[in-house]
Amino acid sequence: MHSPLQAQVVQWVAATGDFVREGDLLVVLEAMKMEHEVRSPVAGTLGQTLFANGEQVREGDVLAVVEPAGRGAASDAPTPALPPRGTEPETAPAPSGEEPGWGHPRGDLQRAIDRHSLTQDEARPDAVAKRHALGLRTARENIAGLCDRDSFVEYGALAHAAQRGRRTLEDLIRNTPADGMVTGIGSIEGHRAVVMAYDATVLAGTQGFRNHAKTDRMLEIALRNKLPVVLFAEGGGGRPGDTDMPVVAGLHVTTFASFARLNGRVPVLGIVAGRCFAGNAALLGCCDTIVATRASNIGMGGPAMVEGGGLGVYQPEEIGPSRVQHANGVIDILVDDEAQAVREAKRYLSYFRGAAREFASPDSRALRDVVPENRLRVYDSRFAIAGIADEKSVLELRTGFGRGIHTALARIEGRPVGILANNPLHLGGAIDADAADKAARFMQLCNAHGLPLVSLVDTPGFMVGPNIEEAAQVRHVSRMFIAAAHLRVPFFAVVLRKGYGLGAMAMTAGGFHSPDGIAAWPTGEFGAMGLEGAVRLGYRKELEAAAEGPERDALFDALVAKQYENGEALNMAATLEIDAVIDPAQTREWLSRGLASAQVRPASGLSIDSW
Repeated sequence: MHSPLQAQVVQWVAATGDFVREGDLLVVLEAMKMEHEVRSPVAGTLGQTLFANGEQVREGDVLAVVEPAGRGAASDAPTPALPPRGTEPETAPAPSGEEPGWGHPRGDLQRAIDRHSLTQDEARPDAVAKRHALGLRTARENIAGLCDRDSFVEYGALAHAAQRGRRTLEDLIRNTPADGMVTGIGSIEGHRAVVMAYDATVLAGTQGFRNHAKTDRMLEIALRNKLPVVLFAEGGGGRPGDTDMPVVAGLHVTTFASFARLNGRVPVLGIVAGRCFAGNAALLGCCDTIVATRASNIGMGGPAMVEGGGLGVYQPEEIGPSRVQHANGVIDILVDDEAQAVREAKRYLSYFRGAAREFASPDSRALRDVVPENRLRVYDSRFAIAGIADEKSVLELRTGFGRGIHTALARIEGRPVGILANNPLHLGGAIDADAADKAARFMQLCNAHGLPLVSLVDTPGFMVGPNIEEAAQVRHVSRMFIAAAHLRVPFFAVVLRKGYGLGAMAMTAGGFHSPDGIAAWPTGEFGAMGLEGAVRLGYRKELEAAAEGPERDALFDALVAKQYENGEALNMAATLEIDAVIDPAQTREWLSRGLASAQVRPASGLSIDSW
């Protein structure tokens, strides 16, 4: 038996004459302040040991001789003086129910197990009970609902609040587990993602020194590995009570800038139930998409901050309730509770994972009846979306805001796409400031994450008039042109009925030849402006010359009919201003073939506006 390295003999565990088995520990050597075990290469009897404790040995020196046992000797040998390999440390008998042969964990492992157990919900039954009494789930319950079973790997679990200057360590370990934020990486329907959840049962889910550090760590990993990020953002913002760092204001914290750097790089989803104020709300506002419950409140300052600013005394429920934040566009997806929020989060993230293998096709023949024969009759364009997309694949975003344009994630033959559709039920499909903002940001979202866009057009143009200009209409609607100019994803447009003026151009990525394909249904009608307005403006003299009453009305109707005939879809296709006029029932097929041939171009400096 030879020394594997130059070292000093620390201790002979076996003595001359002992029977040893293969793998039994014989001697401990020390080199570079580290101990090395030397074990018996065979079963047999230990002969003379050639070096004593404390002596130096060189690599390759013979330490001792083990006389191999003859055939059958091992079974006839006396009970060995040494324990079998791997069981030298003293262990207790296995507890009831544990696998035989494995004792209690060693002391160092047990301390780690005990410390981790204090971070779990089971260690804090009173806090959990209060949470449940509010009808809410804990941070860990939400993560368990979001992530695949046993897939979540936690980072920073043993952190506690940085308040050693005012509280005992035992108190902090027991009452500020994970510093009020659970962070880690888990699988969501088989795909890895960074998941972070502020814990409202710990210091009201506030942002502390160490949970900021945990957040920064996870954001770095997400960006490096291009992992989606899900943030459960409930909490009260910055925490003034941390004492264990030499800072005055803490405004050098990098978390907010780090979070913002994810914009346009990976999908970022925020989820809120309960109250989300100040710093927590600032991170939430940086998310691509926000899912919130009806009982949520979101605001840049909670009651204490509002009162401290001399702005009045309010209850938390009065600040940023969901009915306000859904109507103004802050909330993208409004849900009833946290369980539904988690389901919608899974559904949302699924659109950024590539094509689905299985899908069900709708009965496309129903598309022939979506647009009424009466060109003045309104209709719900969401029926067009339903007839084009795979069944049960449509997820509408920002349904409470910008009602003039529907925006939805969907799939066509399994391929994820983003769909824009004018809403004739609101202002006749005219595009106002809110609808333009909604459409522009949706284009940015799909562009950043590589989703092709499909636009269903039925608009008389941009909304006009003195009142709308008070809402900065000029700037807002122009966002659609700018967003479209930066598109790298395929874009296809289908004109369902009205395609008039600048509004129609904005809905077709800036102009009718900007899309990869543009088609119209037979109901399509086109013009530089709405037909009625064009007649009144272009034929003013003729109309004024006709007698007021039935004669003038008849002339007006005749001129409108002529304009309609000139601008109908067949004529537009004949002059090559559009690519095709298609049977509505073939829209899905036309889009699918187009999507198969179009390519997503490489990304460069993409971003998504927070608004």
